[in-house]
Amino acid sequence: MTRRTVLGAAGLAAGVAVAAPVIASAAPVSTTTRQKAVPGTRAKTFTGAAAKSAKPGFPVEYVGVTWTGARRGAAIRMLDQAGKPGAWQPLTPVCAAGSDADTGEPAKSVRVLVPAGGAAGYELKMPDGATGIRSTAIDTVNGPTVAVSVATETASFRGVEFITRAGWGADESLRFKADGTENSPQTYYPAQTLTVHHTAGANGDLDPAATIRAYYYLHAITNDWGDIGYHFLVDEAGLVYEGRYSGTDGIPAHNADGKMVTAFHTSGFNSGNLGIAVLGTFESQAPTAAARASLTKLLAALADYHDLDPEAAVTFVNPVNGVTRDVQMISGHRDWLATECPGTTFYGDLPALRQDVAAARSSS
Repeated sequence: MTRRTVLGAAGLAAGVAVAAPVIASAAPVSTTTRQKAVPGTRAKTFTGAAAKSAKPGFPVEYVGVTWTGARRGAAIRMLDQAGKPGAWQPLTPVCAAGSDADTGEPAKSVRVLVPAGGAAGYELKMPDGATGIRSTAIDTVNGPTVAVSVATETASFRGVEFITRAGWGADESLRFKADGTENSPQTYYPAQTLTVHHTAGANGDLDPAATIRAYYYLHAITNDWGDIGYHFLVDEAGLVYEGRYSGTDGIPAHNADGKMVTAFHTSGFNSGNLGIAVLGTFESQAPTAAARASLTKLLAALADYHDLDPEAAVTFVNPVNGVTRDVQMISGHRDWLATECPGTTFYGDLPALRQDVAAARSSS
């Protein structure tokens, strides 16, 4: 198989010809909007001993836990309104990620997000030697509603319908620090590769938008990334959601010039690497047929948009730090970092997924 080197900013500066993406019809021009009520996010973070036994004073729909130490051996149990504990359940780490400056961080820190079902509180058991323990109680379901403005037209990226950030209830204030400055200002580079993830969360999710709001808070505030770490997310019903904020041009994950906004899904390899997360855990089961179909269509649209060969072997070159990696054009998170993501079953499907994306692209 021929391996192709994918050029970063240095290659572009040297005057090497690169195919420009086609911008036309990437997204509709919105003419009218409507108001939509979305539950506001409530959250409270606990540290030290308080992190292991917490009652935040509001219904807990999700618990985010971070620590430094062994990845396995942690567990959680929920407390009902009377304070009675439920059964212990193991904590499964979410996929390792971070900024390009945090290349060693995923190996040191462990992160978990677990649904809590409106519990009054929770208790944690941590692995021996765990340090830096923090837990965050998150409610994205029951809080006072806030009004957001959403387009009356269905948003679409090259024929792929998606739910905008406003549509799933992103609180844009979370992107800003207390002094009003943006925590993680947008940077843009040509897309080189496409990476798939699983969120390592619950399967059978009844409220995916609420879950995405919880990941958003976990990533933007708890992890201090300033935004959600993925460019797109896909739920079990096959609905596609816009991830990282990329501007006001209406093109998800890109600026008006067709360059991709940098997100935080593969530490050290983010710039020029587009990340799509499928909600759920796929160690022993595959994504639903609807999720798989939408993922295929989205990957085909992105490959066509950037003139990428879905079945190519490439050498990725990070335009920011010069780090390289030999990968497939469509890769799994574990091809970049030491992580179980996107799950053993899902990862085993990637060769077939590449073929399906290539066929979808050629027929479009």
